[in-house]
Amino acid sequence: MSQEFWRWKEYNKKVDGAKDWKDAKIITAGVDVGSVSSKVAIMTDGELFSYSLMRTGSDSAQSATNALNGAMEGTGLTLDKIHYVVGTGYGRVNVPFAKKAITEIACHARGANFIWGPTVKTVLDMGGQDCKAIKCDEKGKVTAFLMNDKCAAGTGRGMEVFADLLSVQIEQMGDLSFAVDTEPAPVSSTCVVFAKSEAVGLLRQGWSKEKVIAAYSSAMAHRVFTLLEKVGVEKDFVITGGISKNRGVTQRIEKELKLTALPRPAKYDAALAGAMGAALFAKALVEKENKKTL
Repeated sequence: MSQEFWRWKEYNKKVDGAKDWKDAKIITAGVDVGSVSSKVAIMTDGELFSYSLMRTGSDSAQSATNALNGAMEGTGLTLDKIHYVVGTGYGRVNVPFAKKAITEIACHARGANFIWGPTVKTVLDMGGQDCKAIKCDEKGKVTAFLMNDKCAAGTGRGMEVFADLLSVQIEQMGDLSFAVDTEPAPVSSTCVVFAKSEAVGLLRQGWSKEKVIAAYSSAMAHRVFTLLEKVGVEKDFVITGGISKNRGVTQRIEKELKLTALPRPAKYDAALAGAMGAALFAKALVEKENKKTL
């Protein structure tokens, strides 16, 4: 079997020191089914209890189930003990156990507000299928947003294509993009098919893998920069989604913006922002239902 360089590591974890679900009044879950990965965040009384990040397969419903099972693994928690589940992401309507579906734009804004605090005004969500520039208020409510077109260039899927092309582990792409003497000109950023074709030509010309990665990372960063320019970036600025872990792209975005994104708190994974936002919306919906019964 050939090595799959694009395949990143799946993971799940119970948060150290989190309130046990048996002691919680409200247990909620957010399920973010993206085009590349499915994330679940389980919260106990509004604090992160456990989470998982799994590969999205051809079946969105099964991917959601796998991710939920991953988040519950080893905790003793079962689905029937979770009071409310909200689905989000492009596969949000296919989450079989969700009581409500909420757009990933709203969930990423709410999740970013929780992770970084009320000073966040601009959120860049860099996912597997698209990128979204989101403006929000101090409560994490969306005030404006823009999305790029549904092309893999400038997304996580585009980076996966290049990892496979160059036979480089996807986790290494960011660091390798800086292993160049001088910054090369960007490759085509309009379409990943053209960018890939251009990269093959550059390799034949004698370009190193590192130089090609740098050129593609630069192209991704510029594509995202133009999106952010259109929506207008306000401090504080944060980056969510899987590509937030690739410093080769994020640092080049910051350079073009002349603005540094807030560092991610060690306690949270920025790829989980959408799932966490969904879990927080679920908590608010439970509280709303409880008020009606009083």
